[in-house]
Amino acid sequence: MNQREQWVKASASADSGNCVEMLAGDGQVRVRDSKQGERGAVLCLAPGGFAAWVEGAKAGQFDQLI
Repeated sequence: MNQREQWVKASASADSGNCVEMLAGDGQVRVRDSKQGERGAVLCLAPGGFAAWVEGAKAGQFDQLI
């Protein structure tokens, strides 16, 4: 991973503290909880898998988990 690449916070998180950050590179998209930063787990997805995950979230497929 290139040191110049920066994690991007989801715009929908605003100031709620419930933030997800993403980093694309090396043929994958990494996702982490911004509160955990480098100490937390990172979910690594292929670009197509990330797109499917985002679409599923938008469609409410994971709403039963919260």
